[in-house]
Amino acid sequence: MVYNEDLINKVRDILIEQQETIAVAESVTAGHLQSALSAGMDASKYFQGGITVYNLGQKTRHLHVQPILAEKTNCIHQKIADTMALEVSKMFISEFGMGVTGYASIVPECEDEGLFAYFSIAHNNKIVASGKLTSVSKFPHDVQVDYTNMLLKNLLSYLQKV
Repeated sequence: MVYNEDLINKVRDILIEQQETIAVAESVTAGHLQSALSAGMDASKYFQGGITVYNLGQKTRHLHVQPILAEKTNCIHQKIADTMALEVSKMFISEFGMGVTGYASIVPECEDEGLFAYFSIAHNNKIVASGKLTSVSKFPHDVQVDYTNMLLKNLLSYLQKV
């Protein structure tokens, strides 16, 4: 499974044309979204960077995720993705921020529901898109790339509306 290059290029073109930038906060995708966004030509014109925060301690420390909610939900909740998107945008001084948190492999917390992730897109310090992603892929790497392509598709969908 590979990143969707067409999505990356379309996102790049719109962000450069609008003279806006993006930063990302990842958990479940473990840097894949950063890798995909940085793969576009002239990435430094639209991509500010990102942070991979894989556990509760790092999410609360760097992105100010509410620790009681994080502990109660194993850090997998829509409000946590919202906070990640808003805070990474501030951290990297970008117009857009994306946050994603979820499961890439089956653990007891998601055995019944299957693999899923929550994402949020912030624009100018306001959540403008959010939702739940699901994957039917079996291997963690494939799930991460699957989520990454879904995130790029959701980002592009929002960018095309504004």
